[in-house]
Amino acid sequence: MALYQKGIVAEANRSALFLTLNQTRNEGAKQRVKQVLANVTAIEEKYNQLEPEAELCLVAAIGSSYWSQIIDAEVPAELTAFPSFENGENVAPNTPVDLLFHIRSERKDLNFQLARELCSELGDAVQVVEEVDGFRYFDMRDFTGFVDGTENPQGDDRIGVAVVGDEDPAFTGGSYIHLQRYIHNMDFWNKQPVKKQEETYGRTKEDNVEFASTDKALTAHTKRTSLKDSDGNAIEILRHSMPYGDTQACGLLFASYCRTPKNFTLMLKSMVEGDGKGHTDHLLKYTRAVTGQAFFAPSRSFLENINK
Repeated sequence: MALYQKGIVAEANRSALFLTLNQTRNEGAKQRVKQVLANVTAIEEKYNQLEPEAELCLVAAIGSSYWSQIIDAEVPAELTAFPSFENGENVAPNTPVDLLFHIRSERKDLNFQLARELCSELGDAVQVVEEVDGFRYFDMRDFTGFVDGTENPQGDDRIGVAVVGDEDPAFTGGSYIHLQRYIHNMDFWNKQPVKKQEETYGRTKEDNVEFASTDKALTAHTKRTSLKDSDGNAIEILRHSMPYGDTQACGLLFASYCRTPKNFTLMLKSMVEGDGKGHTDHLLKYTRAVTGQAFFAPSRSFLENINK
C-alpha cells in the first residue's frame, strides 16, 4: 500500500488547526500550490525532528471541486461534492473550498508556526477562507459535556476504515475527508435537564455509558449515526473532530476520514433527513452546521510526485 499521510490515522492530539484556502488567479498560483503540496511531507518531518515530543501531524487535502483544476491525471473513484441536505431547520450546507491543511500536535505554538510557514510559502497563490483552532476540552469532551469520538475504530482498524486500499489502485493510501463547522446554541442546551441531554445523545453524560439499543430514542444521536450495511456490518468513519470557540461563540469542527465517502453521507442523511418516519437527530436542535466541504487526502508518494 502506498504510504498514507500519518495524520490520517494518528491518535488524537491536544491541539489542532484547520486551515482552508482557495487558490487565487494570480500568475503562477497553481504551480506554487503544487510546489507546496509536494513539500508537505518534508515540512512535517522537519518539525518532528525539531520537536519529536509534540507528535505533530500535517494532512494536506484537495477539495472535490478543485481536484481537476490542479491534477491533470485521473480523479479518485468516489470523489464528489459535499452531500448537502436540508430538512426544515436541519441543514447541512455545501460550502466548497480548494485546499485543507489539517495540522495537529500537542503544542498550539507549533501548529501556529507551521500554519504561518505554509501561508508564507503559498504567498499570493491562495486566500485563507477559515482558520479554526481546535483544542482538547477536558477529557476529550464536546462543549455539550459529552465525550466525543467514542465510536472511533481503534488500533489497526483505523487504517481499514480510513485509508483507501486496492479498490482504487491509483489512489491507494488516500482518504476521503468531510469537514463541517458546527455552532452550538449553548444557552438553549444548558437549559435542558441532564436526563433530556442524555436522551438526546443516547448515552450517559458523566461516565459515558451508551444506552442499550432498545432503550434509545429513535431520535438519539447515537441511534441516527450507528448504522449497519445490508450484511449487518457497522458503517464506520474515523473522526478527528475538535471543539473550538471563545467566550462569545463555540462549537465543533467535525472532521470525518474514511476510505469511502459513502459512510459519512449515509450518517449525515440519517441525521438530517431521518429514517423516513420523522425521526431526525434531535442533537441538531442545539447545533447548526455552517460549512460543509469534501476533500481527498492523497498518499505521501502522490503528493511528493505531484509536479511530475
